[in-house]
Amino acid sequence: MPATPFKPLRYRQIHLDFHTSEHIPGVGSAFDPDDFVATLKAANVDSITVFAKCHHGWSYYPTKVGKPHPQMTRPDLMGDMIKACAAADIEVPVYISVQWDELTAREHPEWRVMAADNHFQHDKPDDISSLKQLSPAWHTICLNHQGFRDYILAQAREVASNYKTPGLFFDIVLTPGCVCSACIGRMIAEGLDPENADDRLKNDEAVNEEFRRYISDALFAEYPGLRVFYNCGHIHKQGQKRFATYSHLELESLPTGGWGYDHFPSSARYAAPLGFDFLGQTGKFHTSWGEFGGFKSQQALIYETAQMVALGAKCLVGDQLHPNGAINHDTYKSIAPAYERIAKLEPYLAGAKQVSEIAILAAEYYHPVGARNNQSDDGAAQMLQELKLPFDVLDGTASFDPYRLVILPDSIPIDAELAARLDSFVAKGGKLILSGTSGLNDDGFALDLGLEAAKGPVAFNPSYLRADPDALDAGLPASPFVMYGTGETIVSGAATVLASIVPSYFNRTYRHYCSHQHTPDDPTAGTIGAGVTEYRGIGYIAFPIFEMYHAYGQPLYKYIVRGLIRRLMPDPVLETDLPSSGRVALAHQAAENRHVLHLLYGSPQVRGKAVPTAFERGQKRVLEMIEDIPAIGPVTASLRLPAKPGRIYDAMTGADVDWRMLDDGRVQVTLPRLHIHSALVLEGV
Repeated sequence: MPATPFKPLRYRQIHLDFHTSEHIPGVGSAFDPDDFVATLKAANVDSITVFAKCHHGWSYYPTKVGKPHPQMTRPDLMGDMIKACAAADIEVPVYISVQWDELTAREHPEWRVMAADNHFQHDKPDDISSLKQLSPAWHTICLNHQGFRDYILAQAREVASNYKTPGLFFDIVLTPGCVCSACIGRMIAEGLDPENADDRLKNDEAVNEEFRRYISDALFAEYPGLRVFYNCGHIHKQGQKRFATYSHLELESLPTGGWGYDHFPSSARYAAPLGFDFLGQTGKFHTSWGEFGGFKSQQALIYETAQMVALGAKCLVGDQLHPNGAINHDTYKSIAPAYERIAKLEPYLAGAKQVSEIAILAAEYYHPVGARNNQSDDGAAQMLQELKLPFDVLDGTASFDPYRLVILPDSIPIDAELAARLDSFVAKGGKLILSGTSGLNDDGFALDLGLEAAKGPVAFNPSYLRADPDALDAGLPASPFVMYGTGETIVSGAATVLASIVPSYFNRTYRHYCSHQHTPDDPTAGTIGAGVTEYRGIGYIAFPIFEMYHAYGQPLYKYIVRGLIRRLMPDPVLETDLPSSGRVALAHQAAENRHVLHLLYGSPQVRGKAVPTAFERGQKRVLEMIEDIPAIGPVTASLRLPAKPGRIYDAMTGADVDWRMLDDGRVQVTLPRLHIHSALVLEGV
């Protein structure tokens, strides 16, 4: 990253898509700069990303590098937007589409990605044999071609030289598993196997890094302070080195667009400890990008933007401009209330750092799978959100020292270096929770868990867990409950056994089966291993409990983890009686000597049950959405703080909030009513 500092991101941004076909006439004919700016100002917008080049490959300014849109009625639509916004103190980053560029795909078919199934990537139908029409999908360009890299850099230079912009947003920098001749040649030269999917991913990542380095080195040197971001719809949990070519991060996470409402918090809690300025991204759409005439409810946008700032992010709402260039007033009426709230909250957001006692060590760091989350990480994050326990997500390069408890979900391999770090952490009083195969290796256990042996996967599918509710968690039944995952056969030693694995009568086959799903537990059989244990501050669960929770949502699985956390960390910094769909965050503004407690409540519902996916033909998904959010209350929360606060008040209204000191030294606050979001300011601590 260059030495020149970047200006901080603004809090209330719009990302304005404009992917416009050459077959649509009158492009930009209805654009009115005065109405455009007035609409943004009325919606409390202070930054908007506009378009230099779209997925169709057309440019929207008088370019000498690319080609202007053939139907554009204004010779410099982008420039007119930038000029109008600059006069109103609205920042204007500029968008450049990278790997989706239909014009380039037609002019340079030799640059197109080839997928491993020998079809041009992204334009293949579901069933080649029953093909009835050609695909209307984007054709992806491979970054492993110097001519294409030079083209992107030339356009970036052209924009940065001719227009006053704080930064460039490069979209669609993907890992498509390319096996074009250039990529096969590179893989062979690097000792990679083109027939191995993991090696293809390694090649994609290396090609992407070469591209990003080529672009950023030039731009940072020539345009000091210019912000640069490369978007692939995911923030890879691979350490700060992965983002050395970035000025900031943008977390694409449209809850209704396929990401879901649990995705953004997990990504944000990874981004915040990295130290980058970062944006959360949602959309004004009912579904996802590319939707015309879709609208999201005001309450959903209030909730989504409030959650962004609660977790340390700035805000961005995605929109798509009509080809005629007329800004949609209804869209910005729906955005205005959310951004009005954010504007009032900004004094309580600047410089705030998350207060987190728990960290999730990301399985994604050890098992990268391209541009998507690891399910074990998602399950762990979902649990902690529902338990209202503030947490961070770490990659394997991060320090454990700031935390009281570190969770290693399901499949974390522990080598000698990591074992030494974890042993040191525990020796200094830190606590651990491991699950599944985390910490298991060919020689047994990488850490001293107080266990004698691991004898491989449990032979019964399913098996059952019999817990001691008094010792583990009162929410658990005393009778065995089914485990929808394969556990490890563990022989206990010195560890305290809090739950044991018990078998079913037999596995379900055509020769012997029982009931509709699976065979019940066998009450006459003994235990076949330890299921949940604790030893000297280390908890272990013999099942991939976080992946199981992500898949099945069984609350009992969450209660297992809750019980271990309470046993290992009985006095968390924050406790609240919010329901499981509530969310919390605690931030510290050191410069102002105050904490800010964010309480949120908005329960998404599955309303759409067969929504077509945006970029996968024939695939369907469910759609979580928020239409209206009821008020709840009273809500109480107690906090363990370094000192007694001088005053507690509501950040939005300035009104004092009821609070008292408890006998154990905790501060308890009570809200008579919570609607969507409250930010409570605790002064003097």
